Amino acid sequence: MKKITTGQEYINSLRNRKLKVYLFGESVEDIVEHPMIRPSINAVAETYDLANQEPELASATSPFTGERINRFLHITQSREDVVLQNKMQRRLGQLTGTCFQRCVGMDAFNSLYSTSFEIDKKYGTKYHQRFKAFITQMQSQNLVIGGAMTDVKGDRSLAPHQQTDPDLFVHITKRTSEGVYITGAKAHQTGCLNSHWLLVMPTIRLTEDDKDYAIVGAIPVDAEGITYIYGRQSCDTRSMEGGDIDVGNAQYGGQEAMVILDNVFIPNELIFMNGEYEFASMLVERFTCFHRRSYVCKSGVGDVLIGAAATIAEYNGADKASHIKDKLTEMTHLNETIYATGIAASYQSKPTESGAFLPDEMLANVCKHQVTKLPYEISRLAQDLAGGIVVTLPSERDFKSETVGHLLEKYLKGKSEIPTEHRIRILRLIENMTMGRNAVGYLTESMHGAGSPQAQRIQIARQMQLDFKKQLAQELAGIEKQRKKILVNEISDYFGRVFDVNV
Repeated sequence: MKKITTGQEYINSLRNRKLKVYLFGESVEDIVEHPMIRPSINAVAETYDLANQEPELASATSPFTGERINRFLHITQSREDVVLQNKMQRRLGQLTGTCFQRCVGMDAFNSLYSTSFEIDKKYGTKYHQRFKAFITQMQSQNLVIGGAMTDVKGDRSLAPHQQTDPDLFVHITKRTSEGVYITGAKAHQTGCLNSHWLLVMPTIRLTEDDKDYAIVGAIPVDAEGITYIYGRQSCDTRSMEGGDIDVGNAQYGGQEAMVILDNVFIPNELIFMNGEYEFASMLVERFTCFHRRSYVCKSGVGDVLIGAAATIAEYNGADKASHIKDKLTEMTHLNETIYATGIAASYQSKPTESGAFLPDEMLANVCKHQVTKLPYEISRLAQDLAGGIVVTLPSERDFKSETVGHLLEKYLKGKSEIPTEHRIRILRLIENMTMGRNAVGYLTESMHGAGSPQAQRIQIARQMQLDFKKQLAQELAGIEKQRKKILVNEISDYFGRVFDVNV
C-alpha cells in the first residue's frame, strides 16, 4: 500500500476492502459511503490532517527509521512524547467533538513494546524484534492500528478456561508450524472498521490453565474469518434522513462494533505473545495506565460542549446573568480537572526497561476515575443552560415545511439578531453530545472505556501507600516511631514517583 499522507488519502484507503460488516441485520457493502458510518471515518481522517497542519503537535521522529511519522504511531521516547500525546488528544477532541478512535491502538502498541521486551528477557523469545519490525512497517505506510482487548467475558465469576463456552474469551484453537488460529469475540471495539490492522490482546490476568488465551498478535481488518457487527448509537438513524440539522454534529462521529473471530490465522511473524500467561497482567495494566490518562481527550470534547452551552445562553439573551456565568465557570473547572490529572500522569512518566516511557499509574487511574463522573455533570449543566427545548424541538422537516415552517421560525426565535436556524443548530449539537450519537463517546465511553469505575478504584487502592502516610501522621502527632524498616522502600518509591528523586 502507498504511504498515506492526508485525510482524503486515508478515506480512499478504506475503499474496496473485503470486509464482512452487518448493520440492521444486513450486509454493508461500502462503509465509506454509508451515512451512519462515514462521520466516524471523517473523525479519523482529522488525525492525518492535523499531523500536516500542526506537525510539532501531531507528528514525531521515529526511533527506528529517523523519519517524521504520525504521533499515533510513535513509541514514546521521553516524558515530552507522552505529554504531547495528551495535548494532541485534546486538540482533536476540540476539532471533532467526538471520539477520533486511534488512542486504543496507540496505547496498545506502546504497552506491548515494553511488555514484549520483558517477555524476551525472561524466555529468550523474539517477540520484541518481531514487534519492532511490525510497527516500523506501520509507520512506513502510515496506517491505522486498532486495539482489540475487551472480551465478551461470559460468566464473570469464572476464569477463561472455566467458561462453559470457551469462545467467550478469544483463544487459540489450533497451532501449526506457520502460526496459530484464534476464535472468540471482542466487544465494543472502537474504530475497528476504520483501522487497517487490529492488535488482538488478552483482557485480564491469566493463570497457567489459561495458556491458550495468552495470545497477542496483529491481523489485517479484512482477514478471513472476521465478521463485524456494527453497534447502535442513540439517534443514529437521523444521519440517514437526508438533512443535517437534526444530527447535531453531521460531520464527525464515533464508532463501536463487535468483532467475531472464527479461526482467524496469525502467522508467526505477527505473534507477540503465545502462552506466556504471566505477562498478560503486565500488558493489561500497562495498557490501562496509558489508556486511562488518554481520556484527556474528553477535555477537548468538553471544550466544544462548554462553547455550545455559552452560545445557547447568548442566543437566548441570558449570557449576562450571574448564575449563567457561574455554571459556565463550573463546567470549565470540571473540564480542566480532567485535563490536569491526565497531563500530570504524563509529566510523571518513567522509562521502562525497553526505554519506552510509561505514565504514572496512580495519576492515570485518578484521571480516568474523574472522567467517569465529571463529563456527566458538565452535560447536566449544558442541558440546564439549553432549557427544555433541547429535547422537544420539532424535526428539520417541520422547519422546512411550507405549512408550519414559518411558524417555527417565528416562535422559536431567541435574540432578534440571531437567525432561528442558528439557535436550532446549537441546541441539536448539545443534544447530540449529551444524549445523541456522540454522547456514546463523551459519556458512556467515559464511564466504561478503559475499565469501569471500580477498576480504577482497585488500582488506586493498591497504590495508596497507607503505611507511609500513617507514619507521617504518627510522627507529627508525637507517637513513638515504629516500623522504620518497612517504610524505607515506601518513602523511596513515593519520592521517586512524585518528585523524581532517589532517597
